[in-house]
Amino acid sequence: MTRTVASLSALILSILLLVSGNAFLTTLLGIRLSLEAIEPSVIGWVLVCYSIGFVLGTLYVHKVIGQVGHIRAFAVFAALAAVTALVYPLAVNMVLWAILRVISGFSIAGVLVVIESWFSSRATNTNRGALFAVYQIVFYISAAGGQLVVNLGDPADFIPFTLAAILLTLALIPLSLTRMAAPVIESTERLSFFTLARQSFTGAAGALVCGVLIGSFYALGPVYATMAGLDVARTSLFMAAAIVAAMILAWPLGRICDRFDRRRVMFVVSMIAATTAVVVAMTGSANIPLLMVLVGVFTGFSATLYPIAVAITNDRMETHRIVAASATLLLSYGIGSVIGPIVMAKLISVLGPSGLFWGNAGFLVLLASVTSYRISHTPDVPVADQEHFVAAMPEASVVLAEIDPRNEDFYLTPGMEAEVRGPDDPEPRI
Repeated sequence: MTRTVASLSALILSILLLVSGNAFLTTLLGIRLSLEAIEPSVIGWVLVCYSIGFVLGTLYVHKVIGQVGHIRAFAVFAALAAVTALVYPLAVNMVLWAILRVISGFSIAGVLVVIESWFSSRATNTNRGALFAVYQIVFYISAAGGQLVVNLGDPADFIPFTLAAILLTLALIPLSLTRMAAPVIESTERLSFFTLARQSFTGAAGALVCGVLIGSFYALGPVYATMAGLDVARTSLFMAAAIVAAMILAWPLGRICDRFDRRRVMFVVSMIAATTAVVVAMTGSANIPLLMVLVGVFTGFSATLYPIAVAITNDRMETHRIVAASATLLLSYGIGSVIGPIVMAKLISVLGPSGLFWGNAGFLVLLASVTSYRISHTPDVPVADQEHFVAAMPEASVVLAEIDPRNEDFYLTPGMEAEVRGPDDPEPRI
């Protein structure tokens, strides 16, 4: 396993640079728009364009990759993301920035598909669970670290945007120099949203609401912090703490999900997150350390709704349809991430910064109500028959779902047998 991770060091370094640069830019834009005194509802429409671009990217970038190859596609997408970062400070125009956010979201989706395809190609049935975890840990650490870079310059200046572009451009170097063979991207079967909802309405609803919560927080969290009076340094800590909390809480809640009925776990998690959101809305920034803790609890529990939704869905899905179900759940999450910033930005315009958390609390109560209804009207899956919980991450493409340990139809990418075979093994170790 250590040798496999070492062989992916170029990929891991590219992820660190890319995700930190993208996370930094997302927070920077929220702060800059707040400093420009742009109406929150307009900010919501501008920033949600990233989610629109990302969803479109997950649907179509594989066509570009198939035509030009992985490394060329990666170079194109990363360069495009870097160029958009440089264009922002040239003209603070909301139409232009909205277009740039669509391009940026599309580009980042393309880069992630390339990176995750390489991760998938290095996986075997003995190491894919570990690789799955390594990818997510690196992703979350990079996203949290990117928040801290915001402190290195004045958001009103062009220098932070240049720094974001530098990070995104540097991500090109490690992967461009890799000697690994390009993996094969297979076409992915997709279930319709209505088919998925018929088999697991709670799972589809959980993914959608998680998209609303996380999408609105990533887009409008910096706006909330700025409007609440936090300076740039505290805003960066505010965002970083939320991301770290999401990573930390995933594993203990996963253990709980393996021991209890998962729909009941989703109900409890929804109510805890809703209660925390109400407390944040009521207390605001009067006590900064308390605000950091409460927001960490809120985002940590909110982020776990997606892997719980995936687990609930997989418990009711044939194993050969897990990847197809994951694709639809990611689409559901993406739709939620489009809805969230628009709705929450309007609430911020009406209620002030607390509108972000009042709105989130409302969606969480709605999810808890739906979950409670489904519990009382549909049969449970016995705990003994539940699939093992895996801390799935929504900020990814469907390619990553292929190495999900629950996917029993996983197979080695053609050409990988020799790389995973021991020197004396007559057959590949799968």
